[in-house]
Amino acid sequence: MTARRSGPGRRSGTSGKPHRGTVSVRRRDGAGFTAVVRTALPGLPALARGVAQTLLDDPAGCARLSITELADRAGTSEATVARTARLLGYDGYRSLRLAMAAQPAPEPADAALFGGVGPDDDLPTVVAKLAHDERRSLADTAATLDAGALDAAVTAIAGAHRVDAYGVMSSGLVAADLAQKLLRIGLAAQSYADPHLAVTSALRLGPGDVAVGVSHSGTTEEVREPLALARAAGATTVLVTGNPRGAAADHVLLAAAGRDTELRPAALASRISQLLVVDCLFVGVAQRRPGSIDALHTSLAALAPKHRSPHRS
Repeated sequence: MTARRSGPGRRSGTSGKPHRGTVSVRRRDGAGFTAVVRTALPGLPALARGVAQTLLDDPAGCARLSITELADRAGTSEATVARTARLLGYDGYRSLRLAMAAQPAPEPADAALFGGVGPDDDLPTVVAKLAHDERRSLADTAATLDAGALDAAVTAIAGAHRVDAYGVMSSGLVAADLAQKLLRIGLAAQSYADPHLAVTSALRLGPGDVAVGVSHSGTTEEVREPLALARAAGATTVLVTGNPRGAAADHVLLAAAGRDTELRPAALASRISQLLVVDCLFVGVAQRRPGSIDALHTSLAALAPKHRSPHRS
């Protein structure tokens, strides 16, 4: 992949290089083992995904296994186990085992919440399971979000002439949430769920503009196409996704995938994680743009009368 020329608003953190989508996850120091693995899982190759799932199913048990024993349990080779360790951000199998051994055991009270929502669950159980899943998704996202990539995306958006956001279905709601937040602090921001309008908007972007895509899978064509067009036109691109594998954007921000169940597909369950990433982007941009707080107060003051109950005579 060739380097692109720099332009207004194109900063990429301390490294000086843009963050590109990769198969591996950037592991943050202190991030829990299961958070790292759950976040990485959607983007791993098939063989490595099998090893990672084996680790997730029994971290404490796997921590006691040699690399040969783990390979046997996962039905694969030692080379695949070693490669999986590297893809998860560890130096090798030894550091992977140490991380597994350090993973706290789950609280017994939470054991009933580990399964997905089933068609026969009563509503209190549904509430408890969904709350458990969303807490876990938020914690996983916070633990593994790449601070360098986030900083670079915030810098680009804070200095942008224009920000366009793309997403469809539940991801479209997240894109719209970002756009309306940025609009309230004075940025020219718009979201597009219609694929034709998204392509049209992307063609009008250029250096100094930012295009933000939101896609749980990272492969949604209605998001990939406008991002690619915006990038070709010189705009900085940001992708919020649960799957970094093959992601084509300047800055890739991982939102942990929610649990995929029959009643709640992972794409829907990941929305809460995407919203956390969007909130981090917005707050970071607001901190860096002078006048953001005044702009928020102005918009709140203008809209407040519209939310009051009509006067009763």
